Amino acid sequence: MGRLDGKVALITGAARGQGRSHARMLAREGADIVAVDLCDDIDGLGYPLGTATELEETVALVEDQDRRILARTADVSDVAAMQRVADEAYEEFGRIDIVCANAGICQVGPRTWEITEEMWDAHVDVMTKGVWATVRPVVPRMIEAGNGGSIIITSSLLGLKGMPNLAAYCAAKFAVVGLSQSLAAEVAEHGIRVNTIHPTTVDTDINFKNEPLKRMFRPDLDHSPSREEFGEASSTMNLLWDPSQPWKHAVPWLDVTDISNAVLFLASDESRYITGLRMSVDLGALIK
Repeated sequence: MGRLDGKVALITGAARGQGRSHARMLAREGADIVAVDLCDDIDGLGYPLGTATELEETVALVEDQDRRILARTADVSDVAAMQRVADEAYEEFGRIDIVCANAGICQVGPRTWEITEEMWDAHVDVMTKGVWATVRPVVPRMIEAGNGGSIIITSSLLGLKGMPNLAAYCAAKFAVVGLSQSLAAEVAEHGIRVNTIHPTTVDTDINFKNEPLKRMFRPDLDHSPSREEFGEASSTMNLLWDPSQPWKHAVPWLDVTDISNAVLFLASDESRYITGLRMSVDLGALIK
C-alpha cells in the first residue's frame, strides 16, 4: 500500500529536476501523474530549459513504477492551455487530488532598475501567473468532488528573503506566498490544503547550467566555477552540516529528493491538518 494510492497528481515543470523527482516519488507511492512542461527555451534566459526528450524520460520513470501518466507540453502562463490540460486529465483519470505547481526559471544579472521588461514579465508569467493558471481550472472540480485535496506551490528561500541581482525571481517567489495564503483561506472549508515549499540551492540544471548564477556566487574567479568551487560559495548561505559527508563546510545544496520528500509529506494524509504553511527546506539558510 502506497501513501497516495488512488490519487492523481498534476505536476508542472516535470521534464527534469525537482518536477521529475516529484513525479517519480509520488508515482512510487501510488499516484497517477499529469506531467506538464514547456519543453522550449526562453529567449535571453541564459540557460536551457527542459526538453521534449526529457519529458519522455519522466514518462518512462513513472511507468517503471507501474503507474499511469498523461504528459503534455504547455506554457503554464497560458490560461487556455492549462484549462485544456486539466480537462484532459479529468477525462483520463476522473480526478485530480494533488497539484504541485513547480515550474520555475531564474535569470541572474541586472540590478533591479536594469531588468528588461521582457525578463521581468517572463519571471512573473511563469512563477506567479503560472501558479494561478495551474490551480484555476482544478480548484472548482476539487470543491465539487468533495474529497479535499492538496496544493503544493514551490516558492524558494528567496520567497522569504531578498538577494541582490535576483529581483524578478524574488518578486515572483514572494508573490506566490501571498497567492497561496489567500487560496488556503478560501478553500479551507472544503478540506483543501494549500502550502508553499521554500528550498535553498538544489542540485538541478537551473543552478548548474546557469553560468550567470554560478559566476554571481564566485565573482572572484576568472573562469566558470567548477562544481566544487560553486559548492564552496553556495555553502556559505547555509547553516546545517552533515557529518557523514566529506565537505569541510555546511552542506552546499539539497538533493531533489529532499524536496520531493517534503512534497510527499504535504501531499499525503500525514499532513491532513496542515495548511497555509511556509515550509523551509533550506539547511537553516533562513535563520542564518
